[in-house]
Amino acid sequence: MKRISQRDIAKKLGVNVSTVSRALRGLDGVSPDVRQKIEQFAKENGYRPNPFATSLRYDTTRTIGIVVPNVAYNHNAQILKRIEADARKNGYMCIITDSDESYENEVNCLELLENMHVEGIIICPSQETTDFSHLLRLKEAHMPIVFFDRAPDIGISSVVINDAASAYQATNSLIEAGARRIAFLGGPNQFKQTVDRKHGYLEALRERGVPIHTELVKCNHISFNSGLSDTLELFSLPEPPDAILATHGLLAISALQAVTSIGKRIPEEVAIIGYLSDWVSEMSHPRISFVKQNLKEIGSRAFRLLSDQINGDDSVQHVVINARLELRDSTKKI
Repeated sequence: MKRISQRDIAKKLGVNVSTVSRALRGLDGVSPDVRQKIEQFAKENGYRPNPFATSLRYDTTRTIGIVVPNVAYNHNAQILKRIEADARKNGYMCIITDSDESYENEVNCLELLENMHVEGIIICPSQETTDFSHLLRLKEAHMPIVFFDRAPDIGISSVVINDAASAYQATNSLIEAGARRIAFLGGPNQFKQTVDRKHGYLEALRERGVPIHTELVKCNHISFNSGLSDTLELFSLPEPPDAILATHGLLAISALQAVTSIGKRIPEEVAIIGYLSDWVSEMSHPRISFVKQNLKEIGSRAFRLLSDQINGDDSVQHVVINARLELRDSTKKI
C-alpha cells in the first residue's frame, strides 16, 4: 500500500498542508474539530512521519556517518556495533559505509555522507590513504570528525589504543620467554599506528639488549595473503625468527598458518602474539596470545567525542585507551 503523506491527508480533508502539519505536531492554531479529523484520518490510514523530510526542514538530520576500511572484519564490526548502540540511545541514526581499504572509495564515501547531510563522521582511514586533503576540507567546513583505530596527526580528534606501550609489553613478554629473534609484522609505514607499535617493539629490544635485525621487520599491506607471504619469507632466512609480533588480526592468523604449513611447532619453536579479539584467539589452533583491545570503549568514546563536537565543542581531543596482554597457547609459559 502506498505510504500516505501530509499532502495526501490535506487533499482528502480539504485543508492546507500547514494545518495538517500543525495538527500532527500538536501545535496551536488548529480547531479541535479539524485536529480530531486529521488525527483520526492519519491513524486509520497508517500515516507515519518522514524523518528525513522533517530533518531537512529543520536543518538537523539526527544522522551520523561512519566510514570503515572493512565492515566484515570482526574488529571493525564490534566497534561499529557500540557506536550504533550509543547513537541510537541518543536519538541518532547511523549510515555505515565501507571503503574496502581504497582511497578512492573513501573519498566517495565521504562525499556521499556529506550529500546526505550527516551531522558528523567517524572514520578509520584506508590503507591507501596518504593524502588527507579531503578530510581537512571537511574539517575546514566545520564538519565534526573523529578518527578511530588509525589516526593520522592532522589536528582531528581521535580514539586509539596505547599502541607503543602495548607492543612494548608484548615484545618484553616474548623476550622473557626466551625469544631472541623476534619478527615484527606490521601494516603500511604511513600509519601512525604502525610507527607507534614498531617503536614499542624496538624499545623493548634495545632495553633488553636483544639485537635488532632489520630483515625481521615487515611492514606491508594488511591482508591475509600479505601476512602469509611475509611470514614465509621470514622463514626462508638463514636465521629465521623464533617469535612473531603481528600487529593486526589478519597478520596473526596468516602467520599462524604459514608457520604451521612449514612444520614448525608453536610455541616450542616459534611463539606468536597478535592484535586480535578473544573469539578469534579461541577459534585458532593453537590459541593465539593476543593484545586485547577494549573495542566497546573505543566505539563509545568515538561517539562521545563526535556528539560533543556536534553540540559545539571545537577542541581537538586524542583519547588513548589501554589494551592488555592475554597469554594463550602460542607463547611459551614463563
